[in-house]
Amino acid sequence: MTVQDIRSFNRFYTNVIGALDYGRRLYAPYTLTESRVLYELAHASRTDAADLRARLHLDAGYLTRILNKFEEDGLVERGPSETDSRRRSVTLTPPGREAAALLDERARQSVGEMLDTVRAEDRPRLAEAMRTVRTILGENRAPRPEDVVLREPAPGDLGWIVQRNAALYAAEYGWNADYEGLVARIVADYAEDHDPRRERTWIAELDGRPVGCVMCVRDDAPGAARLRLLLVEPDARGLGIGDRLVGTLVDFARDAGYREVVLWTNDVLAAARRIYRRHGFVLVAEKPHHSFGRDLVGQDWRLDLHATPGGRRGVAGGGAG
Repeated sequence: MTVQDIRSFNRFYTNVIGALDYGRRLYAPYTLTESRVLYELAHASRTDAADLRARLHLDAGYLTRILNKFEEDGLVERGPSETDSRRRSVTLTPPGREAAALLDERARQSVGEMLDTVRAEDRPRLAEAMRTVRTILGENRAPRPEDVVLREPAPGDLGWIVQRNAALYAAEYGWNADYEGLVARIVADYAEDHDPRRERTWIAELDGRPVGCVMCVRDDAPGAARLRLLLVEPDARGLGIGDRLVGTLVDFARDAGYREVVLWTNDVLAAARRIYRRHGFVLVAEKPHHSFGRDLVGQDWRLDLHATPGGRRGVAGGGAG
């Protein structure tokens, strides 16, 4: 393989995805870079401009011009960072979220149309080739926190949540199929009936594959949101994914108007409990029980959103919640 081979492939692929005329391809007034900035902002409810610049490897002046344009168009709001007064936070406004969602929908449609031209028998070969490129070109670099993207679930992701919860808790804690049944019911209830303004699921994605999840749903208690199904894959731990998932959920719950976030977990899930405590959750009750084939101690945790002005960002599995 030569340099020219790679450059030739790059030219071919940028034409395939329409990178040089991305806005017109998606019928949107944004370049590929602007669309990527919107995507990143949509999948992190609050972020600093410096973090965004590092994650996307953008020139500071270029990113500033993009954010200035977005602010003029009413897509973003900027203000002092809650964690560092030297930084500026960037948050999507409701029109900004609508623009990002529309771009995401059109991008999915565009890729779907491209995939429709690939014969079914060729798709596994194409997927393997893409994995090979990613593995070979990235094999000397360990994953970084900024490589992880939080996104809404795509088709198949809810099934992944059930499968990975069942497999991981069986492997790590010896829980039986009762736990899989519980997770399946939680996910089915969410899939069949949820309010996207007040309930949401996040998938943590690394190198094109899901490596974590968390779910925010309405609790039976008025004004309360419930955190459910926090999970991080073992090979993705140490990247702060658990902290990001919980922090994003807490920010969403506060913005959605909830007064508190509650959760149920078990005392054996020590790493998850450390994350909850870092974000201001308080243990309010615990009770021994026999579930999932094991003797456990269930715990109820609560976060008063009016008493905690901001989240704190670090990893683990969390139980059904």
